[in-house]
Amino acid sequence: MARAAGWRGADLAFERLTEAGCAALHGGDLPAAIAAFGKARRLAFWRIARSDPRHATSLANAAMAARLAGREARARRLYAAARRRWAAVPGRVAAVEPARRARSSLFHLRMEARHWDTYVANQRKRLAGFVADADAALAALAESRRPPARLYTRWRGEKPPVFDEMRKLMSAALLIAAPPEDRPEDRLEA
Repeated sequence: MARAAGWRGADLAFERLTEAGCAALHGGDLPAAIAAFGKARRLAFWRIARSDPRHATSLANAAMAARLAGREARARRLYAAARRRWAAVPGRVAAVEPARRARSSLFHLRMEARHWDTYVANQRKRLAGFVADADAALAALAESRRPPARLYTRWRGEKPPVFDEMRKLMSAALLIAAPPEDRPEDRLEA
């Protein structure tokens, strides 16, 4: 399906590697997370345009890998580079055209056809929210703070079933590596 929608092998591999790195991080497997983020970073460096938001995601995740490896100075440099690249991402939201999705009923198909402009506006608004949350997360991570919004766990629930430009941008925003939200050491003592 992805290939039929115009995705390249690099697009699929990047999403899978980044998702695997976030899953490993959330599962506590730090060496696997570092390895997956490193592979995704190399793939992005060689196969994804510098202007693509996923390139900024790869820099941020390489920064998380550096932080996990105890290389804080490198992490800070990589977060700064990721934030510079991410600064252009909000302007891309208006150009994203969601793909038409197969609907479960003729009613939904007709509603989407009749109200396509409203549907697109709502999808872009939702995507803009993800992009803003990712920007806030990058700012927090760059300062060694916990991000104010969930990212990876939202991706697991929000992952689109279609392979379009919206999915690429959504994955760039929600697959920025952040520590798990529910680590035991973060809970308040009773």
